[in-house]
Amino acid sequence: MTSKQKLYIKLAAVVFIVIVGGYYVSKLRSGGKRAAAFVSLNYQWGMGDTLQNSYDSKSGAFVFLDQSDRVIKENFKLRTNNVIFLHSKINQDDLLNIPDTIANKGANLKDPKVLRYEFKFVYDDTTKNIIYLTNYDQDPLIATKASALQKVVQQVVSEAEERFARR
Repeated sequence: MTSKQKLYIKLAAVVFIVIVGGYYVSKLRSGGKRAAAFVSLNYQWGMGDTLQNSYDSKSGAFVFLDQSDRVIKENFKLRTNNVIFLHSKINQDDLLNIPDTIANKGANLKDPKVLRYEFKFVYDDTTKNIIYLTNYDQDPLIATKASALQKVVQQVVSEAEERFARR
């Protein structure tokens, strides 16, 4: 084997290792969840120790307070396109790569003056629980991701509710 052939083999090996290594590093970094592995979403929000608004994608139960503080109960499920959209946004912006509790140090998680969101994402192999207090102000990147997660989940639930209301 000539020195030129050895050089080409070494170069091809380095390129192969860089490509394969890059692929696996990107997979590990993203920690992305596949929509196919999604089982259910439980989304609750409110103030104080009682979260009076909730949506459970497994049962389809949606309970919320209207503007007159009356409890409204509806039942609708997310469609496949809702789940795909939700996961594409979550993976695109890496929204599940945040701490389980997003609150200021020493904060009362059941403070009656602070809006609180709780998310529970259930997948085939894992469950991710997140508690987010809207007055969080320590790490702007985490606060931005938590707010974006809340907005995309709310958007998906609202779209599914609108579809149900049009029936």
